[in-house]
Amino acid sequence: MFPQHGRGRKHERRIALTAWQRDVTAAHPRELLRGLIHSDGCRFIANQRVGDKTYRYARYSFSNRSDDIKAILCEHLGLLGIGWTRPNASDIAIDRRSEVAKLGSFVGAKR
Repeated sequence: MFPQHGRGRKHERRIALTAWQRDVTAAHPRELLRGLIHSDGCRFIANQRVGDKTYRYARYSFSNRSDDIKAILCEHLGLLGIGWTRPNASDIAIDRRSEVAKLGSFVGAKR
């Protein structure tokens, strides 16, 4: 039903939502994002040392070799006003507290 199903490796072929799929996912971006994070993402606690203090904060990371899948993720994060960064070619990071809280409000725990 969705473009991840098909022949060949995902990162070596074009993956694009059709018009009807885009309509569905735009109407339900939280569900799409939850599925993407649960399949190729994670939530973790980052530890940052500053002098003698250690700060702990939650972050989300998404990793995938397919630029098309990363673009779908970022497009839908944008629909919900959730900011993201790209620390390297394979990863998308959601690391600001306010953005993590928005995403965390509907992603829930991985099962």
